[in-house]
Amino acid sequence: MENLNTNKHISGQFNTELEDIRNRVLAMGGLVERQLEQALDALAGLDAELAKAVIEGDHKVNGMEVAIDEECTRIIAKRQPAASDLRLIITISKTITDLERIGDACVRIAKAAVEKRSKSQEPLLVSIESMGRHATRGLHATLDALARMDAEKALELHKEDAKLDKEYEGIIRQLMTYMMEDPRSIPGVLDVLWAARAVERVGDRCKNICEYIIYYVKGKDVRHTSYEEMERGVAE
Repeated sequence: MENLNTNKHISGQFNTELEDIRNRVLAMGGLVERQLEQALDALAGLDAELAKAVIEGDHKVNGMEVAIDEECTRIIAKRQPAASDLRLIITISKTITDLERIGDACVRIAKAAVEKRSKSQEPLLVSIESMGRHATRGLHATLDALARMDAEKALELHKEDAKLDKEYEGIIRQLMTYMMEDPRSIPGVLDVLWAARAVERVGDRCKNICEYIIYYVKGKDVRHTSYEEMERGVAE
């Protein structure tokens, strides 16, 4: 991670350990980002083979979460970090949980790519694919803010999630209309609904990560606060 005002420690090994977990969480983020891109590609092309690769690749994301979490626990027990060092480890520990949940969302999207459906449902999938690309851009920007620990950018991205929510609401209205017009379509539409929900959850997880970035940089827990309160906290 670039431009971090981390403390220099008497133990060079401690600095190395902190740098290692920073790099590992970013590597995990890169893997999750690729999983999301591939899941959306599979959905757009109804590519069962690519979807299967995404589903099978989820174990790598899970394994990285476990390994990084164990390392965070080891560092806390061995080094007893305080102040910004402790906030960094807490930030990473929380971030990897949300990254793992994004990985789960990728699996849900990939599964939608292999479900049997009628041709008339394809426009619904196109809407989800468009929404998914928005989510992908948001995830990429969030990971970039994490790499630089940029609280101002994190605040900006946190607000952007409202646009993704509006897209999701629009898709839900489409799906409801579709089911009312043709009740026989309900099982297939529900598969599409779960995929749309998975994409929306990617945005929520990115919001969480943005809150963790602000917590690390500013030392303030901004969860469950208004945007105005978050803005004041970042400005201080």
